[in-house]
Formats: sequence, C-alpha cells, structure tokens
Amino acid sequence: MTDSFFTDGDAYERFMGRWSRAAGEQFLDWLALPAGLNWLDIGCGTGAFTELATERCKPAQISGIDPSEDQIAYARKRPGAAHAKFRSGDAQALPYADSEFEVAAMALVISFIPDPIKAAAEMQRVVRPGGTVAAYMWDFLGKGFTQWPLMDALKGVGVEVAEIAGRLHSTEAALRRIFETAGIRDVATRAIDIEVSYADFDDYWASQTSLPNPTVQAIRKLSAQDVEKLKTNLREQLPRRGGRIAYPARANAVKGMVIRQP
Repeated sequence: MTDSFFTDGDAYERFMGRWSRAAGEQFLDWLALPAGLNWLDIGCGTGAFTELATERCKPAQISGIDPSEDQIAYARKRPGAAHAKFRSGDAQALPYADSEFEVAAMALVISFIPDPIKAAAEMQRVVRPGGTVAAYMWDFLGKGFTQWPLMDALKGVGVEVAEIAGRLHSTEAALRRIFETAGIRDVATRAIDIEVSYADFDDYWASQTSLPNPTVQAIRKLSAQDVEKLKTNLREQLPRRGGRIAYPARANAVKGMVIRQP
C-alpha cells in the first residue's frame, strides 16, 4: 500500500499536514456524527486526521492503522493523539474483529491502495451494522491536488512526472462506485474545496519539495540550471492574493452506511 516517500513523518507533515487538516475539518462536518463513538482511522500516517477526529468528534475510543512504522512512530508523538491506539497493518486485511467499530474513515489514502474495493469491504466488515464508513481523496484528475501548480510547471519545461497509479479512484463517481461495489449502502459524495496558501516563495518551495514523492523525484533529476529555470517560471505563474501565494485545491469525499445482509 505504501510508497517509500511516505516513511518520513516530518517531511509528510510539512508537505501535507495543514491541508489535510483543512479538508478534514469539512469532511468531519459533513459526516456530522455524534460524540462517544468508536473510530478507526485507516492509513492514519502521521496521525493528523486521528488528532483532528479526536478534537472535533470526541470519540469514546479511536484507533489508527498504517503500514509505515515510521509514520506510526510520528503519530504516537502527537499531543492530540495521546489516547489513540496505533498499530501497523494493511488496509486490505485489517487486523480487527467484525463489527469492532462504529466509524471507519480513510483520509487521503484510497488512491494509494492497490485494491480499493477490497479495502472498502474491509472497512465495512469491521464496522457494526448502522455504522458509518467514509473517505476523502484529492481530486488528481481535476487539478485538485495541492501540488498541481508545481506539476504543471514541470510539464511546462518538458519534464514528465510519474502519475499516481490510483489517480482514477479520486473522482466522486469513482469513489461512489468503489463503495457501492463493496456493498456499502446509502452512499453519498461531495466535493471539498480549500485554499492552499504560503507566506512567500521560499515557504512554498520548502514545503512543496520536502517529501520525495514522484513530482519531487523528477525535480531532483534536473540540473541546477534547470531547477533555477523551473523556480523562475513558478515565481511568475503562481497565483497570489494579498501578497501571499494562494490557489485552490479540491478533495472528493464519500460516505455510506453498513447494512449486513440477513
């Protein structure tokens, strides 16, 4: 499930933490679940969403699972996730009993899972009847990913960036299809729009290149001269608002109910 670039918790947090939180707040408001439930955060990574769900939803218990031991170690250090139970494991074969939870969520994970339908079925298995399963993912096909300006700039200088294999699973229609195929009922979807902003270009560049994902790996193959050319183009092209670099990003969300067949 996990690519090697997800193993550095500090780099991932710098690159994605605040934007994951911004999208996650809207996602949790949309779920509108009561306090006191037993939650599972699948693909919890650095624990950003675990911490957010703890703050906003006041679960009775919350567990987080991720295949990266380094990410789990980072998550355990978060003050807001001090009462969460973290463990390593695979979203496609969750090490939990049937009906163990009342809510199972995936935050910015489903496009990185080889078999998302199998993972959705596992979510359903570990949630009790009447419970909620839900997920959200950056819209890779609709310029929703927080890194789209950098990806466009690379293409503008003739550099091809390796596409994320699961990008086709990031649309509302695809997420609905995954959940319905897994047998989840009462499926609903929505778009989540946020603004990505940075104080200046140095803040933008440091944050955007901290995690060695496919886009950053492509940059690291460039000569120093070509990197400077890329930076020059970016400085000219990046949208700005009130002196800050600011541009839109979008995630797509899906939720449904667990209903066991008699």
